[in-house]
Parts: sequence; structure tokens; C-alpha cells
Amino acid sequence: VQLQASGGGLVQAGGSLRLSCAASDRTFSSQAVTWFRQAAGKEREFVSAINWSGGSTDYADSVEDRFTISRDNAKNTVYLQMNSLKPEDTAVYYCAARLRSTIATVANSMDYWGKGTQVTVSS
Repeated sequence: VQLQASGGGLVQAGGSLRLSCAASDRTFSSQAVTWFRQAAGKEREFVSAINWSGGSTDYADSVEDRFTISRDNAKNTVYLQMNSLKPEDTAVYYCAARLRSTIATVANSMDYWGKGTQVTVSS
């Protein structure tokens, strides 16, 4: 499975962006997907995850109530709607998938990674 993350960009604090993670394979619809991010000089961190059906989601405390993860399995795509963005949200965002349907929040549980998309939030 190849993953392609897109939708990043430069936005002012308080603004919104929607990231997309598109997969090349229909098996994606049976896989859990997780978004991670890595800011310059920092370790990669968990942001949000969704199970295969979209019926179960998880969020890092830092993005709870601001970010929403969703998926459209007909389009083999997972989305991350990011609202009320803060400068501390600035990072490269990565989507990853695992060969299981249930959520995982740790990077070493992922089987596939997409290339990142840069999100920059100006103050």
C-alpha cells in the first residue's frame, strides 16, 4: 500500500486546514490509520487515529476538540480536519496504516508510511 499525504500549507493562527491521506490499494479500507507529526528538532508524536470503519477514533490531548479524523473508504482516503490551529501545531504531518483494523498510536505499530506534508501556522 502506498500512502500519499496532502493538504498542508501555511496558515495563520486560528485558521483551518484539511489533510488527506490517499491510498493506492483497496485493502486500505480494512486498515486502521494514524496521523503523526514531527516538529523541527522534536520526536515524532501521535496526533490522531481511526479504525477501519471510522467508528472508533482517538486523539492526542493537544489536539482534542480542535482536530477531527474521518475516512471515506469508497475513496480510499482518510482526512484530518484541523481547526483553531496554533503555532505549536507547526510540523510535518505523516499518515501511516497498519495491517490491522484496530487503532494504534505508536509509530512502531505501523506497516506503511506516507511522505509527510508540511503544516506551518504563523502567529
